Amino acid sequence: MFKAFIFPGQGSQSVGMGKALADEFPAARAILAEVDEALKQNLSQLMFEGPQEELTLTANAQPALMAVSLAAVRVLEAEAGLDLARDAGFVAGHSLGEYSALAAAGSLTVAETARLLRLRGKAMQEAVPVGAGAMAALLGLEYDAGLAIAREAAEEAGAGEVCQIANDNGGGQVVVSGTCAAVQRAIEIAKTKGARRSVLLPVSAPFHCALMQPAAEVMAAALASVVIKPPCVPLVANVLAAPVTDGDEIRRLLVAQVTGAVRWRESLAYMASHGVSLFVECGAGKVLSGLVKRVAEAAQALPVGVPADIDLYKAQA
Repeated sequence: MFKAFIFPGQGSQSVGMGKALADEFPAARAILAEVDEALKQNLSQLMFEGPQEELTLTANAQPALMAVSLAAVRVLEAEAGLDLARDAGFVAGHSLGEYSALAAAGSLTVAETARLLRLRGKAMQEAVPVGAGAMAALLGLEYDAGLAIAREAAEEAGAGEVCQIANDNGGGQVVVSGTCAAVQRAIEIAKTKGARRSVLLPVSAPFHCALMQPAAEVMAAALASVVIKPPCVPLVANVLAAPVTDGDEIRRLLVAQVTGAVRWRESLAYMASHGVSLFVECGAGKVLSGLVKRVAEAAQALPVGVPADIDLYKAQA
């Protein structure tokens, strides 16, 4: 069975994530301890005990989600014999999950990834004053034409302000991001173009749009001094929806990703069209597994985030 390993992004966090893995497996505890040490913070305690409001802060959520994802990978390696270079065709991650994917594939160290994500989260939060930006999910758009419809709505809504496609998640769900007024206009315009409903997202900043340019500049400076090794398997990059292996190209794409759209539907479709029949979602929640079922209907999805999932993976391996 040809596999891809995929890694969730912000929004998948919840208090208690990673605790069951850490309670049962030394490999998970080791990763969480490594992240705590890298950040000089007891992030694992925040993950296990909350409060949710503090865990959801972007600067905490991003490294925390990576920590759970890498804990799941290390447990699969220790308990199920996973060898990513041998067993995977691709890795991919949704937004911050791209960093998790690179750490899993050996491009970045876990400690470096944790520090980069702490910086990324802080920079993204500080790029736009609180309340100045918004994001909204446009839902129920016609499958094939949905992205074009959403793009038209965003362009019409812009009216001199920022309003862009932030995520094309698949299953008729496209997320727009920009100034509050422009996003509200996009919601109304999308209704006239066939969106069944539109939902403002409970996020603290307008991610993946031009308003994030200050954060992109912070990440460009930070990534310039980081060694990025070629991943052991190709990374299907968010902004390309195509595979990359060159470290310098990955560096450029990680910067572009801050202001660019996450082309997740196309990324899943690319991997499925190139033989992937099992998507293994490593980390917290099951959001990406749900999207696999909508985009790549012939493929299977297997979330791995708690101990019981390890046995399910073994049965598939």
